[in-house]
Amino acid sequence: MAQDSFDSPVPCIIGPTAVGKTAAALVLARQRGWEIISADSRQVYRFLDVGTAKPGVAELASVPHHFINVRNPDEIYSAGDFAREARARIAELLRRGITPLVVGGSGLYIRALVEGFFEPPVTDRRLQMDLKLRAQREGGATLHAELQRVDAVSAARLHPHDAHRIVRALEVYYTSGQPLSAYWRRTPAAAPFAFHFIGLTMPRDQLYARIHYRVESMLAAGLVEECRKLVAMGYTPDLNALQTVGYAEVFAFLAGRLNGEEMAEAIKQHTRNYAKRQLTWFRKNPNPPWIEIAGSDSAERVAQAALDRFEKQWETGKRETGDRRPEAGE
Repeated sequence: MAQDSFDSPVPCIIGPTAVGKTAAALVLARQRGWEIISADSRQVYRFLDVGTAKPGVAELASVPHHFINVRNPDEIYSAGDFAREARARIAELLRRGITPLVVGGSGLYIRALVEGFFEPPVTDRRLQMDLKLRAQREGGATLHAELQRVDAVSAARLHPHDAHRIVRALEVYYTSGQPLSAYWRRTPAAAPFAFHFIGLTMPRDQLYARIHYRVESMLAAGLVEECRKLVAMGYTPDLNALQTVGYAEVFAFLAGRLNGEEMAEAIKQHTRNYAKRQLTWFRKNPNPPWIEIAGSDSAERVAQAALDRFEKQWETGKRETGDRRPEAGE
C-alpha cells in the first residue's frame, strides 16, 4: 500500500530541559489553533507530574496535547512505540486540517519520529510482567544469558544489568519468533511529513540558573511526596520510568543514601549534565536553526521569535515539500 504524503509543514520546537519549550509552545498553539505532540519520554507516564515538569491541568485543558499520560510507570513505552503512534496521530491531524506542533527534548523520540525506528509492533503484557518478575528474582545476568542463547547480537549490545532492554528483547523474540536484532538490520522508513525544526537555547549561565530554580520549585511543589506516593501505589524505584533525573535522586534520599541538601544538589548537577547531552545530540541531528533567548524573555516573546523563524522557512521555500504555511486553525 502506498504511503500517504503530506505537504503541510509540521513545526517542531526542540532544545534542552528548562529552556522554555513548553511555555512557548502553549502560546503558539493557543494563538494558531495548533495541537501539541509531546516528544518527552517521561511525560508519557501517568503520575510522574512534578518531576517531569508536566503541563498542569489548566494548561492541558487549554490546548489539545497528545502523548502525555498515556502509560503507567510500569509499562514499557519505547521510541519505536512513540514513532508509530505519533506518525499516525500527525497524519490524522493533518487530514483534519489541524497543524501538529511537535515539542520535546527526547532526542531518540525525535529521531525515531523523523527517520524511523525499526522495532516490531509486538507486545505481550503478561509475558512482559513475567520477565520483569524473573529479572527481579533471578537478576539481569540470568536473563542476559538467556538472551545470548536466542539473540546473541542483541545480547552483545546490552549490558547484563540493563534489565529493561533485555526484557524487551526477550519479549520480542518469544512473541514474534524473530530476534530483535533482525529488525535492527532493516532500513527504517522516513516519515512522510515536512518537518521544520527550530531549536531554543540560551547562554549557559542563564540556563543553569533556570535549572536551579526549576529544581527548587519541584522540591517545593512536592517531588519527594510524589515519589512516596508512587511507592505506595506499588511502583518500585527500579522501574525504567523512575530511573531518571529527579526521581532517582529522591529515591536515594528516601533510602537514606543522600541527605536533603545532597539530593537537591545531585538533581541540579544531573539536570545540567542532561541539558548538555541534549544540546550535543540536537546539534548533530537535526541541527536546526537555533534561536538564542534570554532567561528573562517572556513565553510570548519566545513564541513570536519561533513563529517568525518558522514563517521565514516557509516563505523562503526552505522545506522538503509543499509551498504553503499553516494558517490559524490549521
